[in-house]
Amino acid sequence: MLDIKSNLVLKILKKECHGQEYKIIEKTDIIYALPVKYRVSEEGLDHIITYLERSECIHVKYDDENVYCLCILPYGEQINENDKADKKKKNKNFTIIILTFISALLGGIIGSIISHLIKF
Repeated sequence: MLDIKSNLVLKILKKECHGQEYKIIEKTDIIYALPVKYRVSEEGLDHIITYLERSECIHVKYDDENVYCLCILPYGEQINENDKADKKKKNKNFTIIILTFISALLGGIIGSIISHLIKF
């Protein structure tokens, strides 16, 4: 399981690297692509990239002062796909909960109306 910053960096890298092709990416491009709330320094980005490489999400061919040459590995692709599936599942569960609540509310109202009608 990746933390938020690592997951965001992996998503940015996935947008840049298509398939398992190596791509040269500047550190500043990755940093500025992060939301302001989660921006990191170049040293922090180095730590995240190292963590992603050790987690076998990416492979870094070389790392110069301001650029990385890297590609996304199949496990990194799978993590992003699982995140998309989880979001869809959460949306579906939320819809089911709302529909269940509305059905219970309508059932209570209808039951109340029927009991009042029978009473009179």
